Amino acid sequence: MILITQLIYVQPGQEAVFEEFESMAMPLIPKYNGKILLRVRPPEAAYIESAIEPPYEIHLVEFSSENDLVNFMNDETRKAFLHLKEQSVRTSLLIKGAKW
Repeated sequence: MILITQLIYVQPGQEAVFEEFESMAMPLIPKYNGKILLRVRPPEAAYIESAIEPPYEIHLVEFSSENDLVNFMNDETRKAFLHLKEQSVRTSLLIKGAKW
């Protein structure tokens, strides 16, 4: 089991473009034995303490295997819309782990 946590920082004014990418990419996850465990857009008041810039959105996604994750990342439909992600996401932090 592979767990991916992603902190996503969106370019100001590009939120709708980011949503367009997500509306295409998120439905592909189950096709590759994945599951969205958490998708959060926390309000500023939700942060108790932070040593980093608060992200626009936080994702926690589970895949059955590393191969499933790789196949999702290489999905042709997803790749066709990567320009939307590149346009809208300023940066992201990806944390990969395994479920014990």
